[in-house]
Amino acid sequence: MSLLVQAMSRMIRSAACAIALTLTAGASHAFCGFYAGKADASLFNEASQVILVRDGQRTVMSMLNDYKGPLSEFALVIPTPVALKQGQVRIADKLSFERLDAYSSPRLAEYHDNDPCQFSFNWGEPPRPTFAYAPPAPMKSAGSADRAKALGVTVEARYTLEEYDIVSLSAKQSGGLETWLRENGYRIPKGAAAAFKPYINQGMKFFVAKVNLKEQKKTGFSYLRPLQFAYESEKFMLPIRLGMINAAPDKAQDLIIYVLTRQGRVEASNYRTVKLPANVNLPPFIKPRFKDFYKAMFENQAVKEDLRVVFTEYFWDMSWCDPCAANPLSPQELRNAGVFWVNGNADQGFLEMQQPSRAAPGAASAPTSIPRPIPGGDDARPAMLTRMHVRYTPATFPEDLMFTQTADRQNWQTRYVIQNPYEGSSAQCTGKLDGISCESSCSERVENLMRRESEFGRQGPYAGKDKPALMGDCMAQCNSAKRFALDRSERYYNRDLPERLSAEKLTLSRLTGWSLADIDRMPAAPR
Repeated sequence: MSLLVQAMSRMIRSAACAIALTLTAGASHAFCGFYAGKADASLFNEASQVILVRDGQRTVMSMLNDYKGPLSEFALVIPTPVALKQGQVRIADKLSFERLDAYSSPRLAEYHDNDPCQFSFNWGEPPRPTFAYAPPAPMKSAGSADRAKALGVTVEARYTLEEYDIVSLSAKQSGGLETWLRENGYRIPKGAAAAFKPYINQGMKFFVAKVNLKEQKKTGFSYLRPLQFAYESEKFMLPIRLGMINAAPDKAQDLIIYVLTRQGRVEASNYRTVKLPANVNLPPFIKPRFKDFYKAMFENQAVKEDLRVVFTEYFWDMSWCDPCAANPLSPQELRNAGVFWVNGNADQGFLEMQQPSRAAPGAASAPTSIPRPIPGGDDARPAMLTRMHVRYTPATFPEDLMFTQTADRQNWQTRYVIQNPYEGSSAQCTGKLDGISCESSCSERVENLMRRESEFGRQGPYAGKDKPALMGDCMAQCNSAKRFALDRSERYYNRDLPERLSAEKLTLSRLTGWSLADIDRMPAAPR
């Protein structure tokens, strides 16, 4: 793209924002902000991340392992509604998690106050043409079979997928399943049998994986790549209880879930789902400490809710963003994440998700520039993204997460605003206005008006007035404009700005639990 085309694109986006702000002032979807920072998933130590793609009874789930330790001791056991055969499990792209995180992360938007000392008056100027506005278009190994049978375990499938050795199991009794896993070299924590029992009672299967050290060495990756599963089931759920069997009862865990659907926002059906406090103004000095703010705010809100709720952090139509922390995912990136309908043929797309892949999905680098796509553009994405964040303990989340897709399509985000004050003072404004000569300005305007009169005739409010009368009218309007600018400046610097800063500090304290005294001691905080 040439520099000229880039410049024109920026002008078009700026004009669209200006029109949106004029016509939809106060609308929650017309932010037109400037992205200034984000709080991504790495802010929360050891946060697990899951991508869920759901349409009808079809699910594609991707899980990013946060395991740290010897690979020889890694064991992944996941309850699944159906037995996962070869082809239904694939190596996922870690970039999918990074891109969804970057796109949906809580973000800070930055604005700048206009000059409160702006002086303008339009006496004598010819009328400006008006233009009609057309709104945008709508947005478009295992032991022997006999031993397994004796333990009530059935091996439904067994295969190797690159660095993973995988088995899919069903079981009749939890103790037999635990015994089978231990006898076959899976290092599982004590108490696993009690955790298995509810899933066995529900008739669920178990996906089990361990690292094939020889194959893992061939991959060249220093981390365990995520796994992706495609299956059909009435159950729209995420099993989390099994991952808590070796956790301390009072140790909280973090889970971030990206859910991609075609229709509307997703929420938990068996736990209360709430939106985090958002779309509020914070003091400008918090900008370099935005991550500290968000971490403290989330912790404070989680404690207030007794670690018993699912927080919504983001819900947006992926065809655009505002402000953009990162570009919306491309069709290929959505497909890598499991969005099987992105090519327009959902049946074929889902079928391909269940076929053995020739290679792991490619990972093109994310673009460095962040344009703000306009709704209804040619690159519209047929997916809605819900981002949920859960902080929980074994005691506060006694059940697995069950989900439902709602009819809500109202875009929403954990967005916070800093409004930078205009530098200056009312004294500087007085000096600036004193330097403006109304007499000189009006003399020029009256001359221009009389010159136009000789060509087009006297029109409007100026008709029938001689030069002294015109000069008097112009001087009166000019002096009135100066007084208005001075009054506005004094009100801004002496009342509005201090009151706004005080309110922003109170908001910061309320959201985070920080004391006002501690806030006042922060670097660059005005006293």
